[in-house]
Amino acid sequence: MTGLNTILIVVGLFLAGGVYSFSKQDMPKGLVVLLGIGSVMCLVAGILRIQGLWD
Repeated sequence: MTGLNTILIVVGLFLAGGVYSFSKQDMPKGLVVLLGIGSVMCLVAGILRIQGLWD
């Protein structure tokens, strides 16, 4: 696991925590959706890099 993989996964998990927190605080839906999309993109990129499918 390289440094970039780790950073992508950590940022993805951090954003996922933000989605959970913001949804509990009744923040605007657009912000929650934006954080959710960012979280999924970071997690998928990190996992694809670990699997060697994306260089």
